[in-house]
Amino acid sequence: MRLTIVIYDGFTTLDAIGGYEVLSRLPGMETEFVAARRGVVTADTRCLGLLAFREFAEVTSTDILYVPGGPGGTALEQDEAFLAYLRKLDATSTWTVGVCNGVALLAAAGLLTGQQAACNWFYQHRLADFGVEFVPDRYHRSGKYVTSAGVSASLDAGLFLASTIGGETVAKAIQLGIEYYPDPPFPERAPTEAPADIQDLVRQFDEVAGRAMLQVAPPFRGMVAPVL
Repeated sequence: MRLTIVIYDGFTTLDAIGGYEVLSRLPGMETEFVAARRGVVTADTRCLGLLAFREFAEVTSTDILYVPGGPGGTALEQDEAFLAYLRKLDATSTWTVGVCNGVALLAAAGLLTGQQAACNWFYQHRLADFGVEFVPDRYHRSGKYVTSAGVSASLDAGLFLASTIGGETVAKAIQLGIEYYPDPPFPERAPTEAPADIQDLVRQFDEVAGRAMLQVAPPFRGMVAPVL
């Protein structure tokens, strides 16, 4: 079975790596990071990059299509070449996974129309724009589509899919292996429980700072080539 993680300039690292840490550990799983072109793809913080060792032209089918989110995904909602590639891989996949606002990329490609889906809590309006009903869950399954809330929820979605594919014993072994038993130091257990001023702060960051960060050149530019 093959896991294809699609990355792009400005993706959020844990969106991609959370699911990777789980699903890549399934027995027999072949994992690949794919981008428009081969090379190091810069994450949203601009201080980290992942190597896409395959490019779109090389990968025409997959078993699991995995699309992370990030501020770089917003512009791609209107990038027809990118959306067409998602549709192409989705037509071959057994499973398609969207994380955070990566779910909106699947929705923009027309893959979730008329369905329910989870996504980042402050991006739910975009799902409605694409004819998708938001559900406030950590992860949600609709047929072959597994969607998740933001960032850390990629681990939850990954464990759900690992259990579905490999069985509960395998998934629990992976959970123990990565020691994923979250116990944050704050009482809130859902975005709606976060203080209003914190919610406003995160929304403001998403609207302004997230896009501004994409203009920052990564410090490792020139050290490796090419850098996307």
